[in-house]
Amino acid sequence: MSTHAARLLEPDGHLRVTRDGHGIISNGVAMHSGLPQGLSDGSENHVQAVDGKWFRSVLGHFATGVVAITAVDPDSGEPCGLAANSFTSVSLDPPLVAFCVAHTSTSWPRLRAAKSQTVNVLAEHQEPVCAALASRGGDKFAGLHWTESPGGNPVIHEALAWIDCSIEAEHPAGDHVIVVARVHQLGVHGDGGPLLFFRGGYGRFQA
Repeated sequence: MSTHAARLLEPDGHLRVTRDGHGIISNGVAMHSGLPQGLSDGSENHVQAVDGKWFRSVLGHFATGVVAITAVDPDSGEPCGLAANSFTSVSLDPPLVAFCVAHTSTSWPRLRAAKSQTVNVLAEHQEPVCAALASRGGDKFAGLHWTESPGGNPVIHEALAWIDCSIEAEHPAGDHVIVVARVHQLGVHGDGGPLLFFRGGYGRFQA
């Protein structure tokens, strides 16, 4: 990151974070100062179970980009997709990326069956695209404009970039599967800032 400050802003340009005199309030949830819930002061040697809600709250402090993973269902010939914020580059040689998918996803089996998949890096104004692809059931692509990538998959209109890839390996990890994919082609598709996910909400980047 450059020396410029990075801030997550609401769509109206205002900062999301406020203070109430007791701690930080983010999206209406008090963020504790001092020791987090479920952790001791070090006097106990055993490891306590991590509360799921507290885990989500703490990990929510790590800002991530948001991607749409798309493909064409080989059985129906229809576009399919899902939204994810667990996407990362893995290797330059060979070129690999990775993302995580919940075992409960109903879209992943359709995506997985395709010959290739396309990662769309969503722009700051594409929260509705994320919401559509994160929904369950129905036609997720209704009202979405897209063109075909070289691999034949949906490249969503005004997405910042696209990455054509194919599954290299899958690694079960708790309630998710880590998917490692080999990159075949990629390119810049749009201009502007990224859609960011932070503390349970969406925002944009301002340097």
